Amino acid sequence: MSTDLPESYGSPPDPHEPPAAAPSRRTFIATTSAVGGAVVAGGLFAGAPFATEEAAAAVTADAPPSSRLSLTVNGERHTTEIDNRTSLLDLLREQFGLPGTKKGCNAGACGACTVLVDGRRVNSCLTLAVRLDGADVTTIEGLADGDELHPLQRAFVEQDAFQCGFCTPGQIMSGVGCIEEGHTGSHEEIREWMSGNICRCGCYVKIVRAVEQTARGK
Repeated sequence: MSTDLPESYGSPPDPHEPPAAAPSRRTFIATTSAVGGAVVAGGLFAGAPFATEEAAAAVTADAPPSSRLSLTVNGERHTTEIDNRTSLLDLLREQFGLPGTKKGCNAGACGACTVLVDGRRVNSCLTLAVRLDGADVTTIEGLADGDELHPLQRAFVEQDAFQCGFCTPGQIMSGVGCIEEGHTGSHEEIREWMSGNICRCGCYVKIVRAVEQTARGK
């Protein structure tokens, strides 16, 4: 019986030919990253060739653009290098260690991530941090003066305006903005201007009372 292999299998390796040089660690990592990291013993999956040093450099060059950002958070100046796609919410929680601002829907629909930027309410999950160079940001951690709670924080406690507490930081920050904007003329006005903040526990009546109490200075 003939032992010749079909043409589709290719020719057997020449035993006198020296083996191909092994790739450097840097080239290996860059190449496997570019193809999703699928590897098998002896090389890349499906026989893909190893990238050259130039290809590895090209992969590195494809890193997302970054910018240097300087802003004030709760009275403290921060200067950092960030990926241009970073949201203010992720910057506060992951880089500045301020987890009080909550990630709820991450789509700007629930208000759990509300903070003040230059005194105005914003949904930090929808706000690109790179646009805030030089801004002044206030989070829930920056409201109290040491052990002295902000009046609206005290009012939330006195009115029992929370249950699970997840939405509370955003509710309080939005309430502070609502008061400073002067939208507290009636229960209806407060409800209207606080409507971007969802409380899944249903504490709306007590939240409105807390905002009204603080606005009246009672």
